[in-house]
Amino acid sequence: MRQFAAANETEAFVRGFLGKMLFSGEEAIKKTSVLSGGERVRCMLSRTMLSGANALILDEPTNHLDLESITSLNNGLIAFPEVVLFTSHDHQFVSTVANRIVEITDNGIIDVMMDFEEYLRIKEADSDEVYGHPVMDEYIERHAA
Repeated sequence: MRQFAAANETEAFVRGFLGKMLFSGEEAIKKTSVLSGGERVRCMLSRTMLSGANALILDEPTNHLDLESITSLNNGLIAFPEVVLFTSHDHQFVSTVANRIVEITDNGIIDVMMDFEEYLRIKEADSDEVYGHPVMDEYIERHAA
């Protein structure tokens, strides 16, 4: 992982980062060929987060992860200061990480700055369609770019 960290980062920083991603002691120097599916996912996420990227695009990032790894991933993504675009069927993950919802529907794109639980409450209030819902329309008008 050292090669993926910024040049000014120390070995201790890299080891500490790997520790946050649940790689401790000798696990931090394992060859990737012997990693389990969940360890490989955590390794790829570690590599991506160490790379200094200003955006992450993740497709079902909690697949193959155990509960402890999902918690660690949640904390890492919440602390990530840049953009994270992801898809997930994991309700708890979406609820804890997302602060903007983009839904692609047959009638167009819904793009709102709100947490997932608030979005679901509004959407359930008008089960046919989010467009036309007074609260959603007001929200969209107030936050239009």
